[in-house]
Amino acid sequence: MDSIAIYNMAEAGRDVRYEVAEVFVDGYYEELSYFTKDRSTLISAFKDLFSSEVFYVAELNGRVAGILACSNNRQRAMPVELEPLQNAFGVQTGELAYHVMTNEFNTALPYDDKTGYIECVATLTRDRGKGISSALLNYVVEKLPYRRYVLEVTDANEAAHRIYSKLGFREIERKAESNAEIVGFKYRIYMEWTPED
Repeated sequence: MDSIAIYNMAEAGRDVRYEVAEVFVDGYYEELSYFTKDRSTLISAFKDLFSSEVFYVAELNGRVAGILACSNNRQRAMPVELEPLQNAFGVQTGELAYHVMTNEFNTALPYDDKTGYIECVATLTRDRGKGISSALLNYVVEKLPYRRYVLEVTDANEAAHRIYSKLGFREIERKAESNAEIVGFKYRIYMEWTPED
């Protein structure tokens, strides 16, 4: 049976930035491939942007297979910076990536100190269906002191929506996406879970 070990990225016994970036790129490749289809370029663009204090890593049999960030109103998962993106993608594409991703990752969260915001959940394609995302979510809600957890999922990601619902998250809001034809989804669905649920 596969053995899943979960820990905070800041407490890893080795440098896992490259492995975390591999999982991030694999999980979000469809969206990220707009900037370049070269996975190694994408990995080098993002590997130094992760806020290790809020990232949690799942290892499957000793290798990184899944990631999850639990951000808060003081610390986002991966504040994007212009220079690394331009170094990886070139000046123009790097600037485009920065502007697209700034809104997603650099905006302060509108939540109080007791709310954790789940983001950047990803599992390597070859390891999906093994309970890794569920194990990460369960670990975070058991270990962290927040009284409420919020996450966002798109209407196009039906599998994730089902998993979150099964784990007890309930929908609290839907926001229509203004660039639906470009991004490939119509709504951002916000869900929450509280220990009292």
